[in-house]
Amino acid sequence: MSRIREVWAPNLEQEMQNIRELIDKYNYVAMDTEFPGVVARPIGSFKTSSDYHYQTMRCNVDLLKIIQVGLTLADEEGNYPQDVSTWQFNFHFSVNDDMYAPESIDLLQKSGIDLQQHEDMGIHPNDFAELMITSGLVLLEDTKWISFHSGYDFGYFVKLLTAESLPTTEDLFFERLRKWFPTIYDIKFMMRACKVLKGGLQDVADDLGVMRIGPSHQAGSDSLLTASTFFKMREIYFNDQIDDAEYSGKLYGLGQTFTVSNGIASDTVRGSAATIAEREDRSGAAQRVDNNNGTPMGMGTPSMAGALAAGSYGPMAGNGPYMRTPIGVGGRF
Repeated sequence: MSRIREVWAPNLEQEMQNIRELIDKYNYVAMDTEFPGVVARPIGSFKTSSDYHYQTMRCNVDLLKIIQVGLTLADEEGNYPQDVSTWQFNFHFSVNDDMYAPESIDLLQKSGIDLQQHEDMGIHPNDFAELMITSGLVLLEDTKWISFHSGYDFGYFVKLLTAESLPTTEDLFFERLRKWFPTIYDIKFMMRACKVLKGGLQDVADDLGVMRIGPSHQAGSDSLLTASTFFKMREIYFNDQIDDAEYSGKLYGLGQTFTVSNGIASDTVRGSAATIAEREDRSGAAQRVDNNNGTPMGMGTPSMAGALAAGSYGPMAGNGPYMRTPIGVGGRF
């Protein structure tokens, strides 16, 4: 039997019931998401790179739809439930009707994601959110979430659970995040205490001798690898004890202090397109751009090849406009 269970609209309620029966004992939840890329960036002046990263994430999460969520359950010792330990939730998505970045969709299709099946059998986000709220997965301090470089992941989760656009400020976002997810560990953030660990999730897993089950760039397999990597890292580098005051609730890529104006960092730093940066960070093959055209380290944003026409601008609530990237956008908008 496969340890990864595929979840579509027809078996959503049954599989959420299965999770509900397991969550008290297996209260560590490792997660990963797959989403259709990055199609916009904010413009204007930003006090810090953290604010810039957040606004970039916010405008893209608000514009786009999630494609997959992977959840893996484990207990305090890192043991998994027998048989199925991981659930891969597949959401409704249409390449004809929904917005996406073509290179991200190409990557997902090459990784084995069947987008026609997503259109035919995909889960409606409201159905998922309704069941998740009563599942024991959220709102409880004893439920501990594990992630890797997860700003966008939790952005999509907050959007799913609230059925609202993300808050206009980073502070309000973290208030909402702490309400739904009181305990979060981001492995990428925790790596600051592990000087020998570098790179993306696959790099770290390889260094720790953790084996992948299932295909990369699919949320179920990535969430299982995230769980196994966390427990091995906790054992080796943290003596099986995590200081929550130091590491809980911190997301890598948010909280830095570069000054950013019109999407360009004042410091000479490196970065890449947000969806590629996070996804490739997990696989260990992060793309880099020329230092002179880079963006603040962290989530990253697309480097812009040139200005777009005024008609390319769109509203962005109280925080000013955003600009669609010139690299090509698919779907309707």
